[in-house]
Formats: sequence, C-alpha cells, structure tokens
Amino acid sequence: MTEIALSPWLAVPAAVQLICGGLLTLIGSLGLLRLKSFYARMHSPTMGSTLGTGCVLVASMLVSFAVTQRLVIHELLIAAFLTMTAPVTAILLMRAARSRSNPQ
Repeated sequence: MTEIALSPWLAVPAAVQLICGGLLTLIGSLGLLRLKSFYARMHSPTMGSTLGTGCVLVASMLVSFAVTQRLVIHELLIAAFLTMTAPVTAILLMRAARSRSNPQ
C-alpha cells in the first residue's frame, strides 16, 4: 500500500471540518438527551446529523480530490440524499406521534 502525503493546505481544512462535524453531531446527540418534549427532541438530532454529516463529507471531498486528482461526485450524491431524507423522516415521525397522541 502506498502512502500519500497531503499538503497542509488540504490537511488542515479537512481536519477542521472533521472536528466541526463531530462537535455538531455531539451537540445534536446531547440535545436528544436533554430536551423534554418529543417534538423538541426530533429537531436537534436531525439538524446535528445533517450538518455534522455535511462537514464530514466536505472533508472527505477534500481528501479524495487530493488523492485522486479528479472531482469526486460520490460525496455530493450522499449529501443530496441526506439533505432530502433526514427532514422528511423527522416530519413523518412527528406526524405519527401527533396522530397517536390525538386519536380521532
């Protein structure tokens, strides 16, 4: 296996993006534990996971671009899929909770 050295101009922003992504995901997880109502609990993990995953994907794009020397599209597809599905899933869970708490 060959070892590829990244330039500091790409390694430092990628590391910062990874740290920010981890912190955002941690904050979303703590919001899940600390918030009282179900609806408030749904908001923080959805936002934390979406933003945290976005930061990790940007870091992955930077490193993949440096290694392959070509544009990498996989991360853009993952980001688009997560951006579309995470809020929709949260909305469906909230509607299901609302219909269960208020049966007609």
